[in-house]
Order: sequence, then structure tokens, then C-alpha cells
Amino acid sequence: MKGLIQRVSAASVTVDDAVIGEIGAGALLFLGLEKEDSILQIEKMARKIFSYRIFADSDGKMNKSLIDTGGGLLVVSQFTLVADTSKGNRPGFSKGASPEHGARLYQQFINHIESQYRECQTGRFGADMKVSLVNDGPVTFLLES
Repeated sequence: MKGLIQRVSAASVTVDDAVIGEIGAGALLFLGLEKEDSILQIEKMARKIFSYRIFADSDGKMNKSLIDTGGGLLVVSQFTLVADTSKGNRPGFSKGASPEHGARLYQQFINHIESQYRECQTGRFGADMKVSLVNDGPVTFLLES
């Protein structure tokens, strides 16, 4: 499982010209799911997302987490994060979860977030989405579990 987390001032996801998820200040998470992922990776990634210190304290240092700030969370599935780009000019997706397994994992991830932390906004698994964001910093980290 890979997560690309970005500190944002605002972010939204649109499907078929309708906004389906939107947050103000907080974090946008692009979530890449692999075929070997399970509830263990879900729990680790969720913990990391909420405790990773990417927000500024009063001294301007990144010492605050999403839990500390109470910011929003927008989760968008993105299978291209798990691509193998080590050879040639075309990405390989053999490590990626199948669409069925990926959809189950994505929903389990959202359910875990909402049961352990709080409600989050989401994209739609497998949909053609348009994601808009204002990256604050810019601050972007690739997390793996």
C-alpha cells in the first residue's frame, strides 16, 4: 500500500461534473492498493496518515498532525501509485490489486478511518475523477505500509 499525502488549503474531487468530495485545510491522500495488501496495511496506513506531522506549529515547524489540527481528509484511490516504472517507457501494474480486491480494500480503508478516527471525504473507486487541490507548502510525502 502506498499513500501520497499532500498538505492542502483546499481539495475536491469531481465525477461527471458533480463534486463528490471536498475539504478545506487538511490532507489529500492518494491511495495505491497492492494485491498483497490486507487489514494490517490498512491499519498501519491509517495510523500514519493521522499521526504524521506535516502541519506547522506556532514556530512554523512541521510538528502537528492531522489529529492535532482537526483538518479535513480527502481520500482518492490511485492505482498508478503502485506502478513499476523501473524498466522501459511503459508502467507495469502487476503489483496492483485487482479491481475487485482494490474496491474491497478501499472501502475497508474508508470504514476503518471512519470507525477509528472520524468521517472523511472520498473519491469514487474506479471512476474517472477530476481532482483539484491547493497544495500548501508545497508539502507532499510518499508513505508505504
